[in-house]
Amino acid sequence: MANDIHWIRDNASLAEHCAAWRALPFVALDTEFMRVDTFYPIAGLLQVSGGDKAYLIDPLCIDDWRPLAELLQAQTVVKVLHSCSEDLEVFLRLTGSLPVPLFDTQVAAGYLNLGFSMGYSRLVQTLLGIELPKGETRSDWLQRPLSATQISYAAEDVLHLVEVYQALTQRLSAEKHAWVLEDGAELVAALSREVDPDELWREAKLAWKLSRQQQAVLRALCAWRERQARARNQPRNRILREHSLWPLARTQPDNLVALARIEDMHPKTVRQDGETLLALIREAAALPPEQWPEALPEPLPIEASALLKKLRAVGQREGERLEIVPELMLRKKTLEALLKSGYPNGPYQLPDSLRGWRRELMGQALLDCLAAEGEPE
Repeated sequence: MANDIHWIRDNASLAEHCAAWRALPFVALDTEFMRVDTFYPIAGLLQVSGGDKAYLIDPLCIDDWRPLAELLQAQTVVKVLHSCSEDLEVFLRLTGSLPVPLFDTQVAAGYLNLGFSMGYSRLVQTLLGIELPKGETRSDWLQRPLSATQISYAAEDVLHLVEVYQALTQRLSAEKHAWVLEDGAELVAALSREVDPDELWREAKLAWKLSRQQQAVLRALCAWRERQARARNQPRNRILREHSLWPLARTQPDNLVALARIEDMHPKTVRQDGETLLALIREAAALPPEQWPEALPEPLPIEASALLKKLRAVGQREGERLEIVPELMLRKKTLEALLKSGYPNGPYQLPDSLRGWRRELMGQALLDCLAAEGEPE
């Protein structure tokens, strides 16, 4: 195994290898990182393989990431990862780039009906018949030197990823292969969009139950928390706990004692940021009505669940026909957005989130299903 491992520990070596990898049809990529007390992931190791060797890149020794950014953006080289949303954040943080085209082996397994959200070890076992040793996922990837176990774990992971990719592509039809890449492109596009802190309040639990004036306070609190988490590089809940947001916006405390009584409010938050939070609440609460956010629509009523079930069945039928796991067909959020566009009496509009092959194959069937519901018995 040691002969199959090659270390990259300086800028020149990284540039040289990235140039060579750009001539390959694909590269398998993996990352090991730490994210315990930080908002952003800290890269501890990057693994790359084009087939024969595992290349371990030490991010603690490298400061010029442009060659890797160019490789990630090279359209002729497919980037192979497994369940990669966190890995993508590592690449974005390090290089400012995201891998395209992207082939996620976990998604591909779903397209072959092997299972949904399959863990890497199970996929390796299913496709290659290899039992992976229990992982080093919880170990410290920022320590130096890395242990022999860590090194072999990291190298083995990326070498098997090459074999997994080859096994999957042999089984995938050209059409399904294209769909896996389409889903990869959508994931990259979603991560590329800068999250607007002022819009995050919309995702807060039960935000729709608040008045518009209270929603203005919630908007200010969510935006402040996000900006502080980024600026201090701390997890959001370290800045202000999730469960405190809604009661803060609803009760709008105006002194430190009342603030400290808020559900799940950490004493350290009161000490460190109490006065700031009180000022923030006071300011947002005093905004004139024309500066309040537009009211959030209420969730769909319970009566809509039968209709939601019928829409989901459209995806399930198509999934059975195509031999794709049902979870990959139609997302619940997409179906809810479709229903909200015209519930209860229509007309309905396909939401923007229904794109690509899913829209082509199932868009009309979904609209027909809703039209049939609206017809008198």
